[in-house]
Amino acid sequence: MTDLLKIGVLVSGNGSNLQAIIDRIEAGALPAQIVCIISNKADVFALERAKRHGIPTQVLDHRAHAGREAYDTALVELLRSRGVGLVVLAGFMRIVTPILLGAFPHAVMNIHPALLPAFPGLHAQQQALQYGVKVSGCTVHFVDEGTDTGPIIIQAVVPVLDDDTEETLSARIQKEEHRIYPEAVSLFAAGRLAVDGRRVVIAPTA
Repeated sequence: MTDLLKIGVLVSGNGSNLQAIIDRIEAGALPAQIVCIISNKADVFALERAKRHGIPTQVLDHRAHAGREAYDTALVELLRSRGVGLVVLAGFMRIVTPILLGAFPHAVMNIHPALLPAFPGLHAQQQALQYGVKVSGCTVHFVDEGTDTGPIIIQAVVPVLDDDTEETLSARIQKEEHRIYPEAVSLFAAGRLAVDGRRVVIAPTA
């Protein structure tokens, strides 16, 4: 029997994408195991989600470290101690450094609520509405040293309606986030993702 992929999830907030991944694992549709959930904040709901499912948690306060590099060094030590093979960012509000990326090459994944490379950074839904686009969506990508610039794994498209607010558009996008993020993790777990320059090639099923 093949060993299950061990996932470490980094969180800073509510953790709805974390929940989507947990649900897919518990349904038997995602061959992976979340071995640790790490937050840089102690009072976030994502940690409560983890406790409800019996998943080990750790609070690693960024304020207790000298800087981003020192923090990521502590993160890498913790993730490696749990045997993590994939690092999943689920609302983690920290800029990661080459220390983390070098420790897990092409194995740090994030989701962004826009069709990258359009509207990177914060308030992507607001940016989309202000620009007047007709479609928006979300993007799962490997993390690199830029801001939402890593190789794209999966995208999903949603319409932008004339009467949309930031809240209604965000809700429509989030439904797609909960669908495609576990799917991207599943492709990684199956060994079907390969990075070729800027392109992520998805191998066909056997």
